[in-house]
Amino acid sequence: MSAASVKLGISPAMVGQHVAALEERLGMRLLNRTTRRQSLTDFGKSYVEQCRDILERVAVADQHAEAERSEPRGQLKITAPTTFGAEVLMPALPRYRVLAPEVKLDITLTDRNVDIVDEGFDIAFRIGEPPDSRLIARPLAPYRMMICAAPDYLTQRGHPDHPGDLANHEAIGFTPAARSPWKLTKGNDEVEVLPRISITVNSGQALRTAARVGLGVIMQPAMLLSSDIETGLLVQLFPDWHLRERPMSLIYHRDRRMTPRLRSIISFAISEFGTAPDEKRNSQGE
Repeated sequence: MSAASVKLGISPAMVGQHVAALEERLGMRLLNRTTRRQSLTDFGKSYVEQCRDILERVAVADQHAEAERSEPRGQLKITAPTTFGAEVLMPALPRYRVLAPEVKLDITLTDRNVDIVDEGFDIAFRIGEPPDSRLIARPLAPYRMMICAAPDYLTQRGHPDHPGDLANHEAIGFTPAARSPWKLTKGNDEVEVLPRISITVNSGQALRTAARVGLGVIMQPAMLLSSDIETGLLVQLFPDWHLRERPMSLIYHRDRRMTPRLRSIISFAISEFGTAPDEKRNSQGE
């Protein structure tokens, strides 16, 4: 009692009153009292051990909370367009894992405009304008398009010098927009070409593979095709002409608490995808 009173800064009598009040609330004796000594009852021994266990759990929880404030950890639920996710996001993730090894990623790839609030996603990569005012949109590099073909195809069919020449070439179309004209501009010149589509497919990855094996000309996102151009698997056509582009952004809920894990993926995405592939290479002196 004396040692407890010193530690708590109260009198020994007050310590005794607190113990007595606790025994009354529990309806059980905690101490065996004699004129010479006091000792714990069997229930008292069990009760104090449980209290110590609770205090240890609280201490561990406090340590976890401190770590949570400083180091990214926990789970992130992410959604992204199918082609972008498979061909661009996934190859970049090893670099994020180095930065945040304790973060677990739950990734859903879909071309559907997911309602990230109702479906419980932390962030989404979105092509096009985010219509929901509940969301914060951080701009990324625009989703720029590029026209390409395989070297073997160009050897067999000839290299088109002008966009208008595409009318004489086989093209592979992305199913949702296969019948839409390809619009190109260069200064004051504007050309609208409706390619001769011989194959349509609903997968960007399949479209890219079809072009690699020489099935025809494709128009796909530059970030998807840039690596194939660098390695010579594909050849960019009409590099001086400008094709349409769509805004791309990283979106998250306006009221989402900015945890270290959410902050880490936002920072990584802006650093990794904030500029177009050609701009990033130029900034690095490549």
